[in-house]
This record gives sequence, structure tokens and C-alpha cells, in this order.
Amino acid sequence: MTRRLISSGSAFEEAIGYSRAVVDGRDVFVSGTTGYDYAAMTIAPGVVEQAEQCFANIAAALAEAGATLDDVVRVRFIVPDRADWEPCWPVVRRHLGRARPAATLIHAGLQTDAMRIEIEVTARLPETPQGRA
Repeated sequence: MTRRLISSGSAFEEAIGYSRAVVDGRDVFVSGTTGYDYAAMTIAPGVVEQAEQCFANIAAALAEAGATLDDVVRVRFIVPDRADWEPCWPVVRRHLGRARPAATLIHAGLQTDAMRIEIEVTARLPETPQGRA
């Protein structure tokens, strides 16, 4: 298997030197993803809207890799403000409720005060009828 890099086109990836996701064999590692709309380089003020955008960004990277949110096996959530976590539960359940991945929540500062949540996932590419993806 080869290692493949996936970019969202975010200016951050080029400026900092990382990939939105890396596919290595059947594993897909998606970088910590914030609520930026990368096409417009804007971020909504609300944490729920940011969480929705995080999942949209993650789903796009997974799709390019050949996976979906249902293939997620590990997720890490980072929120600076504990009060922002519970309002995100319905968003998380809607996007990961079928996958039910192993999860960790971390309270920590993010790159800017505008960022209210960051989500990182690891997925496993599905098996194909011919064997491994």
C-alpha cells in the first residue's frame, strides 16, 4: 500500500506544512479539523455551527480517501470551554452515531479565540469484495 496525502485546499495546510488527511494502507488519519469553511476562509461564531462545519470538512476528506463517517474508529474532540461540549452532543450523535467510535474529549486552547471546537478522526477503509481496500 502507498501513502497518500489529502488536502482540503486550506491556506493553513500550506502555511504550516501538514495534510488534511493521510491514507496509509487501510488507515485514514484526518488532522484536527476546526469549523472553518475553507472555500470562504470564514468561521461561524457558534460552537454548534462550527461542529457541523468540522464534520462537513472531515466527511469531504474521508470521501476523497474512499471512506465515510461510518468508517471512523477513533475521534478526539478539543474544546476550550467546557460549556461548549454538551450543545455539540446532538451534532456528534447525528454524524457518528452509527460508527460509535472510541472517543476522547480534551479541554485546551485552540489556535485562535474564534475556534470553539476541533475534531480529529481516524477511520478504516472498508473491505472490498476483492479483499482489502
